[in-house]
Amino acid sequence: MIRNSRKRPATLLPPPLIYVAALWAAWELHERLPLPLPRLPGIGWLLVALGSVLMLWAAWTMFRHHTTVNPYKGVAHLVQHGPFAFSRNPIYLADSTIYFGVMLIWGNLWPLLLYPIVWAAIRYGVIRNEEAHLTARFGETYAQYCRHVRRWL
Repeated sequence: MIRNSRKRPATLLPPPLIYVAALWAAWELHERLPLPLPRLPGIGWLLVALGSVLMLWAAWTMFRHHTTVNPYKGVAHLVQHGPFAFSRNPIYLADSTIYFGVMLIWGNLWPLLLYPIVWAAIRYGVIRNEEAHLTARFGETYAQYCRHVRRWL
């Protein structure tokens, strides 16, 4: 178990900004060096809708359990219900689903090529800090939750 007395996660960047910055970079790169992908707007909008529903469900679940969705604030409760029963990070899963939906709507391969950078920024710049905070706050209860619920899916 990680020993840490932090009252809140040491999140480096706002997670939505990471996704938006990558999509902006993908758009700019596509303008200069197009890497077209077959446009699949139907599937893309379906992914955007699914990601949005997942995000709202996760936020609503956190709200009902009187804890925060703000990655800069400490949590009050360990939420293990709703989407948190199958993913420890359903909001970041939702963000990624929306991200790939936008990629298919645009018909632009750049978001896929930039995604490893997005994933690393989220995983090591955000999730690692949140997990350290949750470990410090909930100890063995959080460790047990981690053994039963995967980080992404």
